Amino acid sequence: MEVEDMRTFVEVADAGGITSAARRLGISKSMVSRQLHRLESELGVQLLARTTRGASLTEAGATFRDHAARVCAEIDVAQETILPDGELRGLLRIAAPLSFGPTHFAPVLVEMARRHPHLKVHISFSDHAVNLAAEGFDCAIRLGYLKNSDLEWTHIAPVFGTVVASPDYIKRHGAPETLAELVEHQAVMQGTEKWQLMDGDKIVAVSPKGRFKADNGTALVSAALAGLGVALLPTGLIREHLGSGALVPVMTDHPVPVAGMYIVCPQAPYPARKVRMLAEMLIKRFDAGPVSGG
Repeated sequence: MEVEDMRTFVEVADAGGITSAARRLGISKSMVSRQLHRLESELGVQLLARTTRGASLTEAGATFRDHAARVCAEIDVAQETILPDGELRGLLRIAAPLSFGPTHFAPVLVEMARRHPHLKVHISFSDHAVNLAAEGFDCAIRLGYLKNSDLEWTHIAPVFGTVVASPDYIKRHGAPETLAELVEHQAVMQGTEKWQLMDGDKIVAVSPKGRFKADNGTALVSAALAGLGVALLPTGLIREHLGSGALVPVMTDHPVPVAGMYIVCPQAPYPARKVRMLAEMLIKRFDAGPVSGG
């Protein structure tokens, strides 16, 4: 029984279909199908019920999936143990934010791939917070305030934010100064999120309102520059515009609490060394200063 066949089966089971699993693994659908057929032939049972909509686990498949996942995890640990110090192999799948990913994180990931020629690095850039286990990621880089979850996490660096508006917006609507004034202003925002601001030594949550919403920080910067509303943005994303005066800090008596950059990953009995080494590289990269200014 081939270990890679078991890995492929676990991916198909978790992804809910051959097409999604092939995309995760970076191999063809025909190869996935061959590996599944070989595994089922070895076991003498049908593990997956294939339909035009995908693939679902049979009763035998549901039982075998957990055993196969544990076997694959234990083999990964065994392989890492006997590898030369610092050498990495296998596949590392990372989800990273689009707003900072290509500029701040991609160079670190490129360097990781350069150092480890036997490591495959697959990156997905999106400001959407993915479900790591369901979508097949080993880890994610996330910015913000870490919520209580069942994920393992490592703090990488502080992230600073600033509430800003364009001079044109301030000229037309004035600059909000109090929490009560802020909720009366138009805001550019991700959705229905609450903004966390300091009120003395307490953190308070404010619910802004606005007609321009986007799930990408760069788009929100453009909207703020166009005078569509007040925005709470990572300082590093707008440093150039703060310097030129195209955006002006507001709500200065109510600063944004310091957030963070984190590596998060699903809980596992055997933490992957490739994820630990990525965290170490990111910490070293941002040790000289926070990702979003200061």
